[in-house]
Amino acid sequence: MKHKIRGILAGILAAALLLTPALAAGTEQAPQQLPDPWAYSAIADSYAMGLMDDNFTTYIQSPLTLEQLEHMTGIVAAKLAALALPVNPNAEAAALVLDTTRGGVMNALYQECAAYAMDGLDGGTAAFLSGLGVVQGDQSGDLALERACTYQEAMVMAQRLILAVYDANDAGSKGLLWKAVNGSNTLYLLGTIHLDRDNVYPLHKSLRQALYSAQKVAFELDFNDTDGMAEFVAMQTYADGSALKDHISPALYERVSAALKALDMTQEQIDTYKPWALASTFTALASTDATTSGNAMAIDLYLNSAATWAGLPVEGVETYALQGNLFDTLSAEYQEEYLDAALSIYEAGLEGAQTDESTAQAAAENEQMLSAMFAAWKARDVEAFSKTYDKAAIVNSDDELNARLFTDRDPGMIQAAAAYLETEGENTFFLAVGAGHMTDPGGIVSGLRALGYTVELVP
Repeated sequence: MKHKIRGILAGILAAALLLTPALAAGTEQAPQQLPDPWAYSAIADSYAMGLMDDNFTTYIQSPLTLEQLEHMTGIVAAKLAALALPVNPNAEAAALVLDTTRGGVMNALYQECAAYAMDGLDGGTAAFLSGLGVVQGDQSGDLALERACTYQEAMVMAQRLILAVYDANDAGSKGLLWKAVNGSNTLYLLGTIHLDRDNVYPLHKSLRQALYSAQKVAFELDFNDTDGMAEFVAMQTYADGSALKDHISPALYERVSAALKALDMTQEQIDTYKPWALASTFTALASTDATTSGNAMAIDLYLNSAATWAGLPVEGVETYALQGNLFDTLSAEYQEEYLDAALSIYEAGLEGAQTDESTAQAAAENEQMLSAMFAAWKARDVEAFSKTYDKAAIVNSDDELNARLFTDRDPGMIQAAAAYLETEGENTFFLAVGAGHMTDPGGIVSGLRALGYTVELVP
């Protein structure tokens, strides 16, 4: 059974947007500092790329520190290096003042670009960054170079610089993006992978433009539905007085406890969760890589953040109860084997891990599959994605979970997509669901075409 399940682990990440339980209880802090409206458009990218974290309300309006500047320029350097741009043959360490004034921050960002052959570098820091739209100044054009720079200002500069350079080089993750049309209605369809890895951020400008052109954005789930999320969280834990140890073998219970205690969970917390919920946690943890930011922002959550900060209404085409029931009604035997398989692959990735040959091979295959999926996703290569993500094999297998992931859900998603196209008036919508729901057999793209709608891959 472990061999059968290991082929599903990566598949789940392109099918059900299963939210994992929190690994440790945190203390909520009342908001102290909020971003200014002019910075809203930078929030989603900044968070996704690690330029800010969950504690941003404690520092975003504060003066920037040198340590924070170094962190930001490190992220910029890594993103620019990923482009493999031609090296600037005339690059020299310029005698620029690098400090936490606005001018010093601009100089630090300019130096990261000066390592590469980019147009406009000869004009100097201010002209180069102004030309890219990274800095704009006040109404009179004053860049306030001598003023102390806030974290927010530096963060936005770094975010704008990364996007500007990527856009200038037609770079960024394109995603599996289609455009469906019916009369005056347009529906963008994005098949996602529910992870942050393989240097997926930033997204390509064509994808960002499609998102921001919409009047409404839809996902598998409404991430702003707090009642639905609370219901889903409740489904992940036992309410009948039993505990995890009552539902899995003692050996597996010991392994699960050891793994989660190492992640700062208490035994009391661990005991409350059901096997399928913990299996989803281990699947997500095992699917990260060196490029995953500390925020580990899945693509769907990035899009939701971007839409929300832009003031776009969002909604879900499924309910939390529906997705939770996909897993909560699995047999006890399947849940235990699912947890065993997910934990085994997670353990195989730990430093100094000693695993059997079968588990090591499963972990390697899982990693190869995910990397291939992301490579195809980033290139908008549907054919390559379909070869890696064999939906037909998943749908046609006898696995207990497979029909629930696709056969039971794809028809409803096709109906939801068609409803957007039949909306009265002239509208543009954006629908993002797991890529497995877009592809065949039975996917949304072919389903809409069968209903007579025009659906084309965005070039």
